Amino acid sequence: MRKVANFCDFFVLSTGSSSRQVRAIADGIQEKLKDLGIKVRFKQGYKEGRWVLVDLGNVVAHVFDQETREFYGLDYLWQEAKKVKWEDPSLPKDTGK
Repeated sequence: MRKVANFCDFFVLSTGSSSRQVRAIADGIQEKLKDLGIKVRFKQGYKEGRWVLVDLGNVVAHVFDQETREFYGLDYLWQEAKKVKWEDPSLPKDTGK
């Protein structure tokens, strides 16, 4: 993101299927970060559960419901940013078999 925006290095975009799931994803992010000793600087939108923003400083996580993600179109708005594929090392690798 740094080449297209001066406020962070990475955006993480994710989608939940309901406000309850959006909040659960945001909670999961925050719990994992706490385990790693990383403090959340700012969190917004949790009560409504349509778009929860979790600001870590250099990384900003956006957790949307489908309708809100489509409406705001951050994928399109920031399309010039380099996409980085992330794989969870704790999950089994897909062998393609």
